[in-house]
Amino acid sequence: MFEHITLDIILLLMLYAVGATVSAVACVYLLLRRGNAFTRRISTPKRLRRWTAAFFGILTAGHLWYLPGTMMADGDAAALWMLIGALLDCMLTMPLALVVMLCMLQDRKRPLWIAWLITAPLIILSAVSVGMRSYALVQWMQGYFLLMAVGFTAYMVRAVRQYGRWLRDNYADLEHKEVWKSLLVLAVIMLLFCYYVVGYGSITYEFIIQLCGIALVAYLLWRVETLQDLSVSQSPSSETISDATYEQIGALLKQQCEDTQLFLQHDLTLSHLARALGTNRTYLGMYFSRQGTTYNSYINDLRIDCFVRLVREANAAQRPFTAQELAAQSGYRSYRTFSVAFRQRKGQSVTAWMNEEGSA
Repeated sequence: MFEHITLDIILLLMLYAVGATVSAVACVYLLLRRGNAFTRRISTPKRLRRWTAAFFGILTAGHLWYLPGTMMADGDAAALWMLIGALLDCMLTMPLALVVMLCMLQDRKRPLWIAWLITAPLIILSAVSVGMRSYALVQWMQGYFLLMAVGFTAYMVRAVRQYGRWLRDNYADLEHKEVWKSLLVLAVIMLLFCYYVVGYGSITYEFIIQLCGIALVAYLLWRVETLQDLSVSQSPSSETISDATYEQIGALLKQQCEDTQLFLQHDLTLSHLARALGTNRTYLGMYFSRQGTTYNSYINDLRIDCFVRLVREANAAQRPFTAQELAAQSGYRSYRTFSVAFRQRKGQSVTAWMNEEGSA
């Protein structure tokens, strides 16, 4: 592609080296490091770490593959080299990017072969292009890629919303568990691939791809390392809860969770609470469903009521305090999470509510 060595090409080669090094280091880190350098108390999903490491490894291999092609003076040889690279991208890079997105959703183990199924037409078109040594099918590939990107993005939006509901049904604390940021990762990946498909041919294109690729690796590594490993819950049961069981669970919650202030325990899950009550998570989940609420809402209501009580007791005793201190005493590890939950339930910020309480 580049017949003469210029300053731009030297800079591009340096950027290629940086991109290859960053992705290679990230790959080795995820495969070999047992601890978590980002958030030490978080244990990340092994399945997600392995597939993300594979994705980073393929990105590294891609750098090594494409570099000779960019330096070839023979136009035909360079074109064939790039066509083979596009085929490898369709077979490995694109499916692995989709697999990483699927692995972020831990409510159930979704089949990963679907990533290769939906990219199969691209693989076939790329293979035919290599055989023909021609870019004649590029428009067909661009059209299908656009359809694939729209379809998979729509699926992920729906899946992330389902995953969010599952979290609220099973976990009291959502820190390091929510995955809506995966949609940002997906958007960046899709934009990169779109630009990859339609923008090939200039050195500016090469610079943009490399810079975005480095940023993507850094962001994705952080996202993987700050996502808590979750146990996959059992599938929802078709059973119904009897009135007697419903009343019994309500009484147990009052005795074993509210009166004992068990709700103050960090990372209290639906399964943990069910064991404390001497029941099972299916019945307990059905209890909250019949109440028209979620487990997360139930725990947050108790914690915010506790915060309100602590504030009023401190005001009555004229003791100095901070909202952060009382939020921690109310069961919240993260003040930001507390403030969001407080606003949702009280309809105003913590500061505004405390000012009203202080002037009352």
